[in-house]
Parts: sequence; C-alpha cells; structure tokens
Amino acid sequence: MLCRTDTGADGGDLAFPTAAHPGDAGLDVRAATAHELEPGERATVGTGIAIALPDGFAAYVLPRSGLAARHGVTVLNSPGTVDAGYRGEIRVTLLNTDRSRTFRVRPGDRIAQLVVHPVQPIAFTEVRRLPGSARGDQGHGSTGGFGPGPASDDTKD
Repeated sequence: MLCRTDTGADGGDLAFPTAAHPGDAGLDVRAATAHELEPGERATVGTGIAIALPDGFAAYVLPRSGLAARHGVTVLNSPGTVDAGYRGEIRVTLLNTDRSRTFRVRPGDRIAQLVVHPVQPIAFTEVRRLPGSARGDQGHGSTGGFGPGPASDDTKD
C-alpha cells in the first residue's frame, strides 16, 4: 500500500497511519490541523495523508474507543469508506457528543483509526423472489431484548 503525507500546519512531516501495538487491526490517523469542537458540534478534520490501495481492498475510517469513552468524541460517518480508486486526502468528520465540554484537536492528535480490509466484487442478479431463510423479512427489533414493540407492521426494515 502506498501513502503520501503533506507537510503539517507546523511545517513538520505528518505521520503515516500506524498501529499502536503489534497485531492491531486499526491504524491510528492523526489530525493535520487544530480544531475546537463545541458541545454538539462537528468538524471535518484533515489528516494530511492520502493512500493508494490495491484493487480489491477498501479502508474504513472508524472512531477511536478512547476518544469516545473519555471525551464523547466519535466519527460521524462511521465507517467512512476509502475506496481503492480514491487518491485525495483522508478527512475525518468528528462529532463532540459531550453536552457541556469543548473538545480541542491539536495537530498530531490521534483522531480516528483506519482498518484496511479486502472486498469482493459483487454483481446483483434481479429475481422475482428471494430464497427463504430462518430470519425471513424480520427487521429492526426482531431478535427482542427490549420488550414488545409497536404492533403495527410499519416498523419492519
């Protein structure tokens, strides 16, 4: 996989996506610029990196569990998909879900993680009816766990 980095806001080189520990699936990506996220606010933060994935792979931008647990900051469009043909900067839309505290992003802060995964090409075939399955057409809430839902059929997915 190829990776290009731009120069950071402070003139320094930006870091490639890196694993914090051997065997980690998620590679940390860092902010290229500073941002302040007020409670409930979102911002798209540049990482200063672009990647070239081989055909048959995609990268997914995911939240970092520590940011979510400690600060209530998550990735709004999660997972964000980076297709193999995309060559632009990877940007991360962060959302501050904390109701009272501002969250400050500094250049170099780890703001998300990138997971690279193989993908299979898919071709759909139109049919009149799908084959049966044990689940059938039961959608949202069909596995239970939170008590009975509305009696109407309009809750099906």
